[in-house]
Amino acid sequence: MNSIMKKIVGGALLLTVLLAVPHFLKFHHQDLLIFLTINVLVVASYRIVTLTGEWSLIHAVMMGIGGYTAALLFKNYDLGMWLTLPLAGGFAALIAAFLSFPLFRMTQFYFLIGSFAAGEAIRLTWIQFVNPFGGTGGLSGIEPPIMGNVDFLDAIPYYYLCLAIVSVCLFILYRIENSRIGLTLHAIHWKAPLAESVGVDTWRYRALAFIIGSFFVGIAGALKVHYLGTITPNQYGIGFMVFILIWVIVGGYNKFYGPILGVIILTVFDESIRGFAEIRPAIYGAVLILSILFLPLGLESIPARFKAWFGIGSGPGKSSITDK
Repeated sequence: MNSIMKKIVGGALLLTVLLAVPHFLKFHHQDLLIFLTINVLVVASYRIVTLTGEWSLIHAVMMGIGGYTAALLFKNYDLGMWLTLPLAGGFAALIAAFLSFPLFRMTQFYFLIGSFAAGEAIRLTWIQFVNPFGGTGGLSGIEPPIMGNVDFLDAIPYYYLCLAIVSVCLFILYRIENSRIGLTLHAIHWKAPLAESVGVDTWRYRALAFIIGSFFVGIAGALKVHYLGTITPNQYGIGFMVFILIWVIVGGYNKFYGPILGVIILTVFDESIRGFAEIRPAIYGAVLILSILFLPLGLESIPARFKAWFGIGSGPGKSSITDK
């Protein structure tokens, strides 16, 4: 079986599993599956920001911007999800473009702190202004989309909708990463001075990565608010941002699928320790520390480690993970 046929068969099997799995779950787990699907887009969009080597603490708030945009457009202008979705992404991208001017004058640690400060300023604005953001109580009464006789209040149809939208977004993000833009972002990460010496505007590309990531996480925010029907500022605080970081670090961020693997594994793990609510933060802290110590490249590095341990694929002209 050639590689193309293997990809076709593998894709067909994956699609079958994704379509069938909600029918074998209870409602609570169907609910969880929807949030997992949305969070896959969250971590994938965050990864494109990290391609330049910059890690931000504003990504959760950018998701909230998308959610609030969708909620306000629905409540004030009666726009359905088919319109609020792209507009939410677009407005999040617009805010990202505006914030790029002050934020990308900073790098590394200073950028991290600056992004946190900007995010908290936005979140506190949602809390302080009851009109139009609803204050601490947020907004409610946002409805799912309408499409013929399909009831998107039901978890399974909404999961299929999220699966379709997230799949399209992942495909676009993957294509961007493997395009000239993506290669330039990688170059900035590893050799920024060299990239600048050949005429690459590193500020422009860092800002572009931030804008692209914000656009897609804004769409994720709109998907979430149209399912929950409500949105509050606390949903997008530093707590959720820490979860995003853990998903990405544990999964690994050197490959496209790394953060996706991290969010899937840790969501299942989180559900399994739901009975230990009081010590969940400590458990997550232990998982993060163990991951950094024993899997610094994340879960995505496990196949390469197995190949190195068992000598699979090693030989003349081939290097393994232990060679580096």
